[in-house]
Amino acid sequence: MDREKVIKAVEDLLLALGEDVAREGLKDTPRRVADAYAELLAGEGKSAEEHLSKTFESAGGELVVEKDISFSSTCEHHLMPFFGKIAIAYVPDGRVVGISKLARTVEVFAKRLQIQERLTQQIADEIMRCLKPKGVMVVCEAEHTCMTCRGVKKPGSKTVTYSVAGNFPKEKKDEVFRLINENRR
Repeated sequence: MDREKVIKAVEDLLLALGEDVAREGLKDTPRRVADAYAELLAGEGKSAEEHLSKTFESAGGELVVEKDISFSSTCEHHLMPFFGKIAIAYVPDGRVVGISKLARTVEVFAKRLQIQERLTQQIADEIMRCLKPKGVMVVCEAEHTCMTCRGVKKPGSKTVTYSVAGNFPKEKKDEVFRLINENRR
C-alpha cells in the first residue's frame, strides 16, 4: 500500500465532499484513514501456509470443528466492513493443526478487500491444500454494513455461505450445522 497516495486520495475525497481538510476535526483524518486501511488490509499478499504448516500426528480422525471465529473484512464493492463468525470443520487424515492456526488462517483471508463467497472458499481451499485432510467444510455468517447502513437498510440481516472440499460426508455436514447452531437459541 502506498500510504502517501492513500492520504492524498482521502484529502481529495474530503474536498470533493465539500469539507475543509484544514479544520480541526479533519486535519489528521487522511493519516488516520491510511493507518486504518493498512490494518484492515494487512492480509493482502500473505499466505496462510505459514500457519498451517506445523501439524501434529493424531490417531483420531472423526471431526475437528472450530466455531465462532470472529472476523471483520472489507467489502470490495463498497469499501465497507462486513463481519461475523466462521466455523471450520475438517476430517483429519492422520494430522491436525493447532486450533489457533485456524483463526490465523481466517485473518489472512479476511484482512484484504474481499467478498464473503470468496473468503469462505479461500479458507476451505487453503486448509485442503496445506493440511490434506479427508475433507473440509467452512461456514461463514456475516452482517454487511452495505446492507445495514445504506441501500436497503436492513440491520441484523445476515448472509450465510459455506464451502466444502474433499470427501466430506453428508452426515458430517449435518453434524457441523448442528454443532454450529448449538447454544444459539
